[in-house]
Amino acid sequence: MRVQTHFVLLLGLLACVGCGKEKSTSELIADLKAPEERERIIAVRTLPHRKADAAQIVPALIDALKDKDGDVRVSAAIGLGSFGEQAREAIPALEAAHKNGRDARIREAAGVALSRIDPSRPPTHAK
Repeated sequence: MRVQTHFVLLLGLLACVGCGKEKSTSELIADLKAPEERERIIAVRTLPHRKADAAQIVPALIDALKDKDGDVRVSAAIGLGSFGEQAREAIPALEAAHKNGRDARIREAAGVALSRIDPSRPPTHAK
């Protein structure tokens, strides 16, 4: 019985190797290019919490605005807005997403992000 208990505990430990391991900013940025939508969404929603790495993250989120998945694009716009003035370089991409996006959610998120990046700009709503 004792050997069986140790075996079960060992299996549980091996199954959880890496559990709770937090990915680095570089790993999350790489995940933005992952073929799995789930990985891209996790990355795009986690990166905005890493304000200290804004110089790396903002360009990656700008690229994510071009993702094939609408949820990733919406999350990228929201994430860019969370960086405020640190994301000024995203203004042209967000303006394009706001004006030319087919998805109202993306247009709305881009408009809100623009108002957060440039507080002098009034919030705009999707048409």
